[in-house]
Amino acid sequence: MHDLLAGRPSEFLAADDMHVDYNKRFTAPGGRDSWKLERLQHFRDPQFVSWEAFDRGEWGRSLRLLEDERASLAEQQGEAVAMGVDLYRVRVVAEPIAPYVQWELHLLALRAQYGERIRVIGPEIVAPFESAEIVPELLTVGTDTVYEFRYDETGTLIGANRYIDTEIYDRCMEFMRSLYAEGEDVRAFFQRRVVGLAPPGAA
Repeated sequence: MHDLLAGRPSEFLAADDMHVDYNKRFTAPGGRDSWKLERLQHFRDPQFVSWEAFDRGEWGRSLRLLEDERASLAEQQGEAVAMGVDLYRVRVVAEPIAPYVQWELHLLALRAQYGERIRVIGPEIVAPFESAEIVPELLTVGTDTVYEFRYDETGTLIGANRYIDTEIYDRCMEFMRSLYAEGEDVRAFFQRRVVGLAPPGAA
């Protein structure tokens, strides 16, 4: 699946630098819609207090802390609307749903309430593209920039390979758009598969 990116030069940016770079490009005039693809079923997000509570096994507290994110999510979406940019995300969800993904789907359902366009697909949708390795985690921004996320062995984000290339950008965006077309709205999926789940780790 790295045929999406193969043969083109990239620059590795550490996580903090990547976030700064993304924000600069996102707020530049003339940008196109931003697309994100999430494939892995486990991440660590040690700078997010809700995730930290989840990681400690404090499920109820982690969900209450997510509610505290509403103002921030509304602000982020307002910025996107002001820029004339829609935020799209495709989330691959394997069954049985992993504890991290169960937690994240609560966050994604909340993001969708504020206007992010999120759909869920099963791993069978991307399986035809994964003969050698799983599809990369991707994010597009601006008119020509793609980030390929990189993680350490614990699932913690360490940075991204940044590609500045209109052909790569268009190729990745069209790939994610094709996956999105086969997905289920995250709010419908959340109601159908997540609402009735016991907290992760519950007997």
